[in-house]
This record gives sequence, C-alpha cells and structure tokens, in this order.
Amino acid sequence: MTDLPVHVVANFTVQDAAKYREYEKGFFPILKKHGGEFITFDDSSVTFEGAAPPEGRIVLLKFPSQQAATAWYDDPDYQALSEHRRAGTTLNFLTMVHSIAPRN
Repeated sequence: MTDLPVHVVANFTVQDAAKYREYEKGFFPILKKHGGEFITFDDSSVTFEGAAPPEGRIVLLKFPSQQAATAWYDDPDYQALSEHRRAGTTLNFLTMVHSIAPRN
C-alpha cells in the first residue's frame, strides 16, 4: 500500500499576537521542507451539528504521508519554533487525520 496523504488540524486562541507572529515568520519554510501544504485557516468556523470546537482559529494543513507529518512535527527546528506558538496561544488540539484509500 502506498502512503496516503494526511491532514493536520489545529485549533487555538491567540493570546499574544507578537509571539504568534514570531512563530508565523518561521513556519512556512519548515512546512515546505517536509512537503506540507497550508490549506486554510478560519477565525470564525461554523459548526452545523454537534459540539463546536472551542473558539479560536482553525488551521488545516496537508502532508503527502503520515511519515512526512510526523517528521515535520518532530523536526528540532519546528519544535524550537513552536515555543513561540506555545507562548502566544492556548492550543486546544493539534490532530492528524488520515486519508482513506480510494474506492474502486
């Protein structure tokens, strides 16, 4: 079986915009290094049914495989950079969502 793409979904509230901007400045080169793609973000998502996620920003990323997403998250450069995110936001979740194989 070939590797399938995965998505990473994050939900957080920005508490300190200056610290979060430091995170944003270095984020995209590290994302690209691991084949990641920034899909979108939303500060006012709409929940049609069920419990809404906590208020805040939803971010959606895509990676070519679980291995690529894990390598991005575990990258020492990303972990060092993420200290700015941790200092400037309240993180509710950072979750990997697996794709399913195409149906024939």
